[in-house]
Amino acid sequence: MTSALRLGCIADDLTGATDLALMLAREGMRVVQTTGCPAPDLDLGDADAVVVALKSRTIPATEAVAQSLAAAAALKERGAAHLFFKYCSTFDSTDAGNIGPVAEALLDLTGSDLTIACPAFPANRRTVYRGHLFVGDLLLSDSSMKDHPLTPMRDANLVRVLQRQTRLRVGLVPYEIVAAGAEAIRAAFARARAAGERIVVVDAVSDAQLRTIGAAVHDLAVVTGGSGVAMGLPAAWGFAPSADAAERMPAPAGRQAVLAGSCSAATRGQVAAALAAGLPAFRVDPLDLAAGRLAASAVVDWAVRQPADRAVMIYSSADPDDVARAQAALGRERAGSIVEELLGAVARELAARGFTRLVIAGGETSGAVVAALGVRALRIGPEIAPGVPWTRTLDGTDLALALKSGNFGAEDFFTAAFERLQPAAVPARSGH
Repeated sequence: MTSALRLGCIADDLTGATDLALMLAREGMRVVQTTGCPAPDLDLGDADAVVVALKSRTIPATEAVAQSLAAAAALKERGAAHLFFKYCSTFDSTDAGNIGPVAEALLDLTGSDLTIACPAFPANRRTVYRGHLFVGDLLLSDSSMKDHPLTPMRDANLVRVLQRQTRLRVGLVPYEIVAAGAEAIRAAFARARAAGERIVVVDAVSDAQLRTIGAAVHDLAVVTGGSGVAMGLPAAWGFAPSADAAERMPAPAGRQAVLAGSCSAATRGQVAAALAAGLPAFRVDPLDLAAGRLAASAVVDWAVRQPADRAVMIYSSADPDDVARAQAALGRERAGSIVEELLGAVARELAARGFTRLVIAGGETSGAVVAALGVRALRIGPEIAPGVPWTRTLDGTDLALALKSGNFGAEDFFTAAFERLQPAAVPARSGH
């Protein structure tokens, strides 16, 4: 297998990048994940794929496009033969973007005439049928995503959603064509091109169909979707999964902490389960932060005082009514950013005081924490839950990080995650 960089990936948030990196690694590719564009001095080793984590999901579309194009240019300079734009399996966006504008810009950059949009991730019960996105048995617009504080999703028809975001014509490759196989999908692409369609939403309700889609799109210069649609790409390029994937990851010795900033239904359930299990917990209220009644130093001092043999949990997760009250008082953006800033500062100080194993819940929170820690690159470790691996830093302070999308993981995730780490310290960083 050649060591040339096959795939350059651009993810619109950090946990999404980790989710994608895990998928590619599980399918046999050597993967490095970077925070922002890879620095010129960063050694990517023999990586087959590089996943660039941005924080572009909810910023203005023009800024998201600029950041994504800069990442794409850096990846192409490193030799990436194909580009993958990764977004959430719940298609988190607004009518202004950012999925459509970024996809459009990447097509223009590469001179490509067609790409797909497929956020399906059946392992986490995200499926696309007749162009409609389902979360479990519910249409996206009937799920808890309809009340997301930043990207409320109130239309499950992805063709319609995407068409409102882009000037390009959007089409659909429906279920029966996907079920007919890769050649049928490629024939549908030819018909889409003839009809002037530049982005086609592709149905998928199973992993087998995602692998079929991968075989059909492996020669496209640009692919967009959730991590699921990347499942079939490595095999189409000749990669094969490793038979001896590790179940537990070597990790630095040190204390353990959970930092939860997501307010998704899944994370709220995980917080409740951790509280019921007796995990020492500190709740962060954005109104206390805004009023100056709480500082990072007080949170860290509390954490250090807890029993050293137990993980601690620091969380701001709240139900929709509490979130709405905070947003009404502080404004939508400030209510979120003030918590992210605090949790980033807390993580930095915890790392300095011996907390080396951290579970972070929420895409925005993970981005803030990784930025505060100064992490530039991560090695992907074993899967904790679908879409969520442990990672280990490749530079700077030696840390084990689990970066979890707010919507992912079972209720016991916060306690079960630490069971996937080896208990003893192991010398780190002997490659990618």
